[in-house]
Amino acid sequence: MNTALESIDVNRESGPQRPVVEGLRQNPAQMIGDGIKGAFRIGQTAAVVGGQGVRWLRGDRPSTPHLVRDTFERLGATYVKLGQFIASSPTFFPREYVEEFQHCLDQTRPLPYSVMEGILREELGSAVDTEFTRIDRTPLASASIAQVHGARLKSGEEVVLKIQKPGVSTILLTDLNFLYVSARIVETLAPKLAWTSMSGVIQEIQRTMMEECDFVQEANNLEAFREFLDRTGNTEATVPAVYRDLSTRRVLTMERFQGVSLTDLDSIRRYSDDPERTLITAMNTWFASLTQCDFFHADVHAGNLMVLEDGRVGFIDFGIVGRIKPDTWTAVSDFMGALMSADFEKMADAMTRIGVTREGVDVSALARDLSGLQEHMDAVVPPDIEMMDMDVTELSGRTEDDVNDLLMDLVRIGENHGLHFPREFALLIKQFLYFDRYVHILAPEMDMFLDERLNMLQ
Repeated sequence: MNTALESIDVNRESGPQRPVVEGLRQNPAQMIGDGIKGAFRIGQTAAVVGGQGVRWLRGDRPSTPHLVRDTFERLGATYVKLGQFIASSPTFFPREYVEEFQHCLDQTRPLPYSVMEGILREELGSAVDTEFTRIDRTPLASASIAQVHGARLKSGEEVVLKIQKPGVSTILLTDLNFLYVSARIVETLAPKLAWTSMSGVIQEIQRTMMEECDFVQEANNLEAFREFLDRTGNTEATVPAVYRDLSTRRVLTMERFQGVSLTDLDSIRRYSDDPERTLITAMNTWFASLTQCDFFHADVHAGNLMVLEDGRVGFIDFGIVGRIKPDTWTAVSDFMGALMSADFEKMADAMTRIGVTREGVDVSALARDLSGLQEHMDAVVPPDIEMMDMDVTELSGRTEDDVNDLLMDLVRIGENHGLHFPREFALLIKQFLYFDRYVHILAPEMDMFLDERLNMLQ
């Protein structure tokens, strides 16, 4: 049985990296095979782009953002993930593209179990027969990179198997290297674009996407977060246990949580007699991770926070994490406090400490422009009673729209004043706004920034 090849240090340098699959050892035959697959992928990409060009010449001419999204979805895994990166990165991309790529869904038609079983047997060998009494043929979920199947171990534990789809790593590496080289060429031919650092953006995408398809890294994230919980004495929150002997770079075997979404108020009451306290536990756990863990969970939407049957808060899906420096976190915290109290002068001051600029910023002028967002801020921050009857998917979608609209406006105003923001800024603000919405659902009388039970600066 092939177990996880090499543990990846979560404390490693987190700056931009070229796409390298660490720990894989390829023989010459494998390298030749990957080279052939890579050449085929380039040909496949050219065919898709060429087909789109033919449709355009024949008169099928949607808007450029829509055309790009449609092309990305036809190109598959890498470009779907790239589309999602664009949708969640208003600090990097134009508003019309961020809005269009909100529709880039990472829900794909499931592959037959026989295909996924082939990956399982390649990775786990005879353990597929000796360690499991049941593996569900119908997946719980299917996305561009992986499928998730329920299973049961011979020891009786219920688990989930996250299985990477075949050929994903080769496709990712080929596509990402192609994009990186293309970006470098564009920057060379158009030096004025150097300030936007297109190649730097591609490298960030490379790092993010390669980490997401490396299940050893996700296992490390889960265990590092569990260690953080243990070290801080936090017994009210948890993460799924990882079965290392049954996990590899392409297969992740985890404990299966039983519970409900954090926003399912009626169901939460079955497991918690104090939903407000449960929310505070979730928020304090996340706040503490910003300063006491090597990373923070960067996708706390309604589907990734659960209230378990024993009342604990379960954090799931650590494929996307962020890292932030302490001084940046302090500035973001100041910004969020000012945002919630509509103090535009303080918002402007905090933004100048978060963003990168080549010139001085007129803080008063920036504050005046920010004050124009008051109505938009009210759409995100105040309670919306109608949302109480929405299911998790509907709530998550509406929250995403409101949050991204506000983020794009904030970024646009900042850029008009010469400020450029790191992607972590958008990731952090988005998580804050998720939590603020959860406050209005579960604890509408609580003030997120004044409540003494919340420890935002731990």
